[in-house]
Parts: sequence; C-alpha cells; structure tokens
Amino acid sequence: MLGPTYVLPFTFPLHYFTIKKLYATLFVCIFVTLFHQSILIMRSLQLLLLFLLPCFLVCQQAEVQALFDLSSTAVTGEGTGEVTSGAGKIIFQSTDGGQTWKDISKGLPEGLTPSTVFAGDGELFLSASNGIYRNSTASKTANWKKEMLLEQSFTTVSAGIGGVIAFSNNGRFLQKANYTGLWMPVFTDFKGRMVRNVFTTREGSVFIGCDDGLFKSTDQGKTWKHVMEDGWVIKMVESNGLLLCTSQSGILRSTDGGEHWEVVLSEGGVGIDVEVIKGGFAAINYNTRSHTRRIRTSTDGGKTWQPIDAGLPPSLLISSIQQVGDYFYCGHPKGIYRSADQGKTWNLLLPTIGEKVFNLSVSGGVLYAVLQNGGC
Repeated sequence: MLGPTYVLPFTFPLHYFTIKKLYATLFVCIFVTLFHQSILIMRSLQLLLLFLLPCFLVCQQAEVQALFDLSSTAVTGEGTGEVTSGAGKIIFQSTDGGQTWKDISKGLPEGLTPSTVFAGDGELFLSASNGIYRNSTASKTANWKKEMLLEQSFTTVSAGIGGVIAFSNNGRFLQKANYTGLWMPVFTDFKGRMVRNVFTTREGSVFIGCDDGLFKSTDQGKTWKHVMEDGWVIKMVESNGLLLCTSQSGILRSTDGGEHWEVVLSEGGVGIDVEVIKGGFAAINYNTRSHTRRIRTSTDGGKTWQPIDAGLPPSLLISSIQQVGDYFYCGHPKGIYRSADQGKTWNLLLPTIGEKVFNLSVSGGVLYAVLQNGGC
C-alpha cells in the first residue's frame, strides 16, 4: 500500500521537477544573501578608507616637509637661532615707508655677492653669485637657508603660475612647487642663449629674455616663438594689457600680448629698469648725452614720459625706482632717496655703505634694499 502524498502550498504534487525548482530557489536565496553581505563589506571598506585617508595625507605632508628641510642648509646655528658665521649689511627691510630700516642679512655667509631679492610663496629669495638663499617673510629674525638642491649655476628667481622659478644663464629652469621644497625641471626644450629673465603674464604666457632677444610660449614651454630679436631683454612688467621691457634700445612696449614691440623711451643708451606705478610706469634709461641714468614716468601707457629726477644728484649708477603709496623711492650711489611730491624734491633716507648701491624691490608694501657693487 502506497504512503500518503505530500502536497506543497502549491497545487501540484512533489516530484522531480519541483525538487529542481526548490534547489534553484535556494540557490537564488543564497546568492542574494551573499550579494547583500558583499555590499555591507564594500561599505565597511569605504568607511575604513575614509578613516585612513586623512592619516595618509598627514604622513605625506610630513614627508614633503622633511624633503623641504633636507633641500636647504641653514646658515644659523641649530636650535638656538644664534649665528655661527655670517655678515651683515647685505639686505635691509623697511615696513614703515622708509622711516626706519632693519638689517635682515644676519646669517648670510661672509663674502656674499648679492644681486636681487624676490618675495613669493611666503618667502624671500635672495639671488647671489654662489646660489640662492631663502628666508620666511613671516620670520621676525633672520633665518636664511641656502637651496642646496639648486646647483651653484642657478642664481636668479622669478614668479611663475605654479610656483617660483629658478634659472641659470645657460638656460636651465627649475620650478618650486607651491608650499613645498621640491624643485622640478621646466622649459626643458628651450634653446635660447644667456638667459636674463623669465616673466609670466596674467594670462599664462611665458617670456624668456636672452642675449639674443625675447621668446614667448603660450603652451607652458612646449613650443617657443622668437618675438623680438633686438638684443637682450632683462626686465619685464605688465599693466592694463600692456607689456614693457628693458632692452639695448631703451624701453620697449607691446600692445598685443608680446607679439610685436616698439621703442617708447630711448635716450641713446640702454634701458636699465622699468616698474609699474599708480596710473602708469616708471623707468630708468641711460642718457648718452649727459652720460647719466635718468628717471622718467608715464601716465598714458608709455606714449609720453616726464622726468622726475631733477632733485637727485646726477649719477651713472642709479639702480632702481619704486613706489609705495604716494612715495617714490630711488636706489642711488649716495643711498636711498624718497620723494613725496612726484619727484620734484628728494630726501636721503639711508646713506650708502662704502662704494655700493642699494637695489630696491617691494612686496606687500614692504621695502627691501640689497647692497650691491655698482648699479644693476
């Protein structure tokens, strides 16, 4: 006699095909369960990564800072901040419009031959014949360090979009990544001779001034165009869509982004310096008639120029002209002069030292004066 027939909730008897469906259903249930568990595991891993990521970033920042510290050698004593060796009267600073001056050269080595000072990335960079030195702009005491990762041939710095650029006369360029001590090669395809200046416009075009003219790149140095072949270019500035530069012909101007250039100020000699001032430009030219350097300003975009040096002692070695607020400042062989009346009269603020001349620069309203042998 046959046993009873088992009936599932469905309306058909249990047989072979029903067992197959049960196994299939069981398999699907197991698969769905494992799938949900895998999602939970993935979410747990995501939470773990979110927790570990800040730790990784902190460690990376510490590693970069360690590289930054290794890239420079301090000139001051370790830990105490006391100077182990060094010389004063190299670079001075004024934060009150030239009323008082502080010698911030403490810690720089003896016998240093400086050229210019540049402020960028929260630091001061001092160019010298044996390399580049840096000091924090926020530092209350001198703590100069030499950039040891830069070879001695790298003696000049300038501003760049991605960070400060150091370069050598033979056409090698390194860029310092912002807020790090890492220097990376840039403009490796540049073929110019005797590099004098690197300048980056607000729109990102890069200009390199050399002994054989001026080169322009609009693709971050991948390709270069020789836009001016009239001798060397040392200094460039930009204001209100205009570019001005110093050259062997005097002061040149471009109104089309550096594609074409014209002489706007010439007194028979070379252009010495050009700066942006309120409402225009200031420039220093060598005058072949008087055999002196003359200072002039322009308030119409460089079309016309007016002298502002009548109250200054004539000199062949005037080095620089700067403006802070309503005051003009001049680096002169007799010292640092200031004018409060647009150059009609000048007062001596800081006498020179020996036979040297102060080369002036400005950053954030702070005046810097580098003592040099002769004019620039």
